[in-house]
Amino acid sequence: MAKEMKRIMVTGAVGQIGSELTMALRDKYGSENVLATGHRTQPSPTLRDSGPFEFINVTKKETIDEVVKKYNIDTIYHMSAILSAVGEKNPKLAWDVNMNGTYNILEIALEYDMTRIFIPSSIAAFGPETPLDNTPQETILRPKTMYGVTKVAGELLCDYYVKRFDLDIRGCRYPGIISYETLPGGGTTDYAVAIYFEAVKNKKYTCFVREDTRLPMMYMPDCLKASIDLMEADFSQLKHYSDFNLTAMSFSAGELAAEIKKHIPEFTCTYEPDFRQAIADSWPNSIDDSAAREEWGWEPSYDLAAMTEDMLRVLTQRHAEGKLNY
Repeated sequence: MAKEMKRIMVTGAVGQIGSELTMALRDKYGSENVLATGHRTQPSPTLRDSGPFEFINVTKKETIDEVVKKYNIDTIYHMSAILSAVGEKNPKLAWDVNMNGTYNILEIALEYDMTRIFIPSSIAAFGPETPLDNTPQETILRPKTMYGVTKVAGELLCDYYVKRFDLDIRGCRYPGIISYETLPGGGTTDYAVAIYFEAVKNKKYTCFVREDTRLPMMYMPDCLKASIDLMEADFSQLKHYSDFNLTAMSFSAGELAAEIKKHIPEFTCTYEPDFRQAIADSWPNSIDDSAAREEWGWEPSYDLAAMTEDMLRVLTQRHAEGKLNY
């Protein structure tokens, strides 16, 4: 019988996904049972005051070990990572954090006989040789970014620990994640978040990818639901472990701008592609996530129209209140 998750630690808890995932886990399992950890960035007052928080460095195993013992951790959501755009500017740092950090988490999990580990991958694991449309679950993984290289290696390492050491490790390949809570942290899909903030604040946006750039995306509520649902799935029913394709929608930058314009008619978007265009071009247009749907019942709730309506509603209200921090 599967062991129950009782004391959860989230690494990278100050990041875009980690910050909201921590709050969702605290709502579900109790604030005192979810430890948030970060490296240097100070947590928001909400994150800091709603439950325990500690600073760690995932590249230094002893700092992880210290808090695992202190809080009697049995479950880890390992969200700490250097993302694609930042990783290309500092590939050595990306390797150190993404690979050595992941290895340290897996070794800690092994030493403490952890109940369950979540280590997400990304669509960055794909590359230009990967089929761009309806990218299959089993496909060519030849990324051209350091972030992507570390994600492929991470998937393989996690699967090795499942097979070799019988650890319960799960993960999915996140698409671009869109949210109104936490600003993005240096990824190639950041434009799909920034465009909403700029539309509300300035009624215009200069996009760093081409108008026809199409990528798989997901709204944060679906991302949180997918991450928690996968961790709560019956492990014996899973045929895959750490590499589930995951998506909710695909749209081009131009289609995104057009959807926003339905709500803000005066909004204008111009396109000035930079170095991130090449990264976006190496990623899929759309994803086949049928394995996730079949093995643990994945089903998204938001499409582009529903997400845009919700994003603009919240951001417009915050702007009116003088609380749009961007």
